[in-house]
Amino acid sequence: MSNQELVVEVAPQGAACCAPLTEAPLVADQAEPMAKMFKALADPVRLRLLSLISSAAGEVCVCDLTAAFDLTQPTISHHLKVLREAGFVGSERRGTWVYYWARPENLKRLSVLLDSPGLTSG
Repeated sequence: MSNQELVVEVAPQGAACCAPLTEAPLVADQAEPMAKMFKALADPVRLRLLSLISSAAGEVCVCDLTAAFDLTQPTISHHLKVLREAGFVGSERRGTWVYYWARPENLKRLSVLLDSPGLTSG
């Protein structure tokens, strides 16, 4: 795994990236940020963290997230940082704890890109 920092420029709320892949090809300026978002999700720990945060009602304390994994707290913090930089979660420090919440608008961007109405299998 690379030590490069993943920074994704998040589109303004409600902004769509592009048309679904089945409607129009992506240009380089569209593909780059979307690929970075997919890269952030391409790790089983990050995918599980996002699932835990997204399925919670409201905010989740990092203390509750670390208990769900057999990983060190710094490792969990690293994965949460990647999700935050990719725009999938927001966070706020309150005293010694950090609270996380989902940012569904960026999941929606990926959903729109992968939407394939009219495609049939086979």
